[in-house]
Amino acid sequence: MNAIVALCHFCELHGPRTLFCTEVLHAPLPQGAESGDSPSQGEQAEEEEGGIQMSSRIRSHSPAEGASVEASSPGPKKSDMCEGCRSLAVGHPGYISHDKETSIKYVSHQHPNHPQLFSIVRQACVRSLSCEVCPGREGPIFFGDEQHGFVFSHTFFIKDSLARGFQRWYSIIAIMMDRIYLINSWPFLLGKIRGIIDELQGKALKVFEAEQFGCPQRAQRMNTAFTPFLHQRNGNAARSLTSLTSDDNLWACLHTSFAWLLKACGSRLTEKLLEGAPTEDTLVQMEKLADLEEESESWDNSEAEEKAPVFSEGSEGRERTKHLTDLSSRSDGGSWQPRKLAVFKSLRHMRQVLGAPSFRMLAWHVLMGNQVIWKSRDVDLVQSAFEILRTMLPVGCVCVIPYSNQYEEAYRCNFLGLSPQVQIPAHVLSSEFAVIVEVHMAPHPSVYPVGPEDDQSLSKYEFVVTSGSPVSADRVGPTILNKIEAALTNQNLSVDVVDQCLICLKEEWMNKVKVLFKFTKVDSRPKEDTQKLLSILGASEEDNVKLLKFWMTGLSKTYKSHLMSTVRSPTATECRN
Repeated sequence: MNAIVALCHFCELHGPRTLFCTEVLHAPLPQGAESGDSPSQGEQAEEEEGGIQMSSRIRSHSPAEGASVEASSPGPKKSDMCEGCRSLAVGHPGYISHDKETSIKYVSHQHPNHPQLFSIVRQACVRSLSCEVCPGREGPIFFGDEQHGFVFSHTFFIKDSLARGFQRWYSIIAIMMDRIYLINSWPFLLGKIRGIIDELQGKALKVFEAEQFGCPQRAQRMNTAFTPFLHQRNGNAARSLTSLTSDDNLWACLHTSFAWLLKACGSRLTEKLLEGAPTEDTLVQMEKLADLEEESESWDNSEAEEKAPVFSEGSEGRERTKHLTDLSSRSDGGSWQPRKLAVFKSLRHMRQVLGAPSFRMLAWHVLMGNQVIWKSRDVDLVQSAFEILRTMLPVGCVCVIPYSNQYEEAYRCNFLGLSPQVQIPAHVLSSEFAVIVEVHMAPHPSVYPVGPEDDQSLSKYEFVVTSGSPVSADRVGPTILNKIEAALTNQNLSVDVVDQCLICLKEEWMNKVKVLFKFTKVDSRPKEDTQKLLSILGASEEDNVKLLKFWMTGLSKTYKSHLMSTVRSPTATECRN
């Protein structure tokens, strides 16, 4: 997480001061900030300290060099600091934690070395301990702007027997430029920072109670003659936080806590790029999932055995398992033997196996919404063919019966798998709205073409594609089919790239479908205007118009109801009038 966590203190002599801060470094340490020790010593220190390496970020210098170092440091001068304003001793190297997984370094010191970061932290410190406080002066608050960053601040008191009011004022702040991320991290930061504060207050309370038991300050002050408070304080009045908590390892512990806080807060939230509204396929899948959940609640097993369901997506597994169980007893050899599955791997693979003319005919019928009938003994082959062919259609246009022992009408499914014994009605065989793929055992397997993606398992089959309306070679066909074939024939495109091209093509034509649906079904425009719209969309050809009308059935119910509700609203009616 690109942020800075700092501990701040309101000094009674010098005002708000930054005591300790931890920042994230993604790049290597700058020159001059390297460790003064040898690499072997640094690695040894890192192992000994459990990942917290003491690194000489501020090189030890002699008193003669002190003036030049102080002059170049962005922090306050030594003369402007008291024991209460100082955390690390002069010349202390600071603390560094190395995150080996992400190559990130968490660096802690009293002030940021970068002048701009020092200014941002300084301003946030002053605001957190002066004007930006919650009621009661103790608790969390959020403030900031785009220029100086956004701040989560939690103010609290630490008991001190020598302080005015027996307590001193501190705050822990987290500074970040990303406002949304910081606001979303509010519950996490509040809980973890509250835990650090409770630990500090608990240690200080023990020291306070011990000092009050030995020498009660309240009675002593009441018996002392009244003098201005600042004049009666002795030199020990300004006390460091290590003295208040009686913890010499306080800053090392705070470094560990702050470094873990930055790492944990950065890894608990992940950003996702949302490219507009959900696609139609996503909406249809969500609707089908909801329907399946409702169906499962009222599912009757007896009715399920009598009637083969029409389904898509989620219920394929049930139907396929059922038919695989039925076919398990029909082994050719009488005993089970391991075999290599014959499956299609991609559209390009299917085109190579079927041949370009047969594939074009099959793809044309798929895109037009005609019924695709696949007859084969190999259930896995039929399943793989349907899985590949369905990628050319929107999810809402796919209706599959993977394997059946009887013919199902076209209104029930557009993908139908049949066993070879099933008789197909004569009107279907001669229909122009159906295509049949028959799979036979090849008499001479070696003569069939083998593509680069083939694993020799399909060479034993012969594929015969027939239809009552064969697609002529000179027929233009729908535009999307021509683009799909162009992508499949381009060997420079990998299978993954072709899949992404297919997704883009489907989205392009689904957008045209949406426009046509609103134009014709919602706005009820005349046919002349519809023809003009089709020309503008580049879909005035007959095949393109048929494709758009079929794909219109795949629009989600959510989209349709949204359009209808928008049209029926009073505001929309006034705008149209």
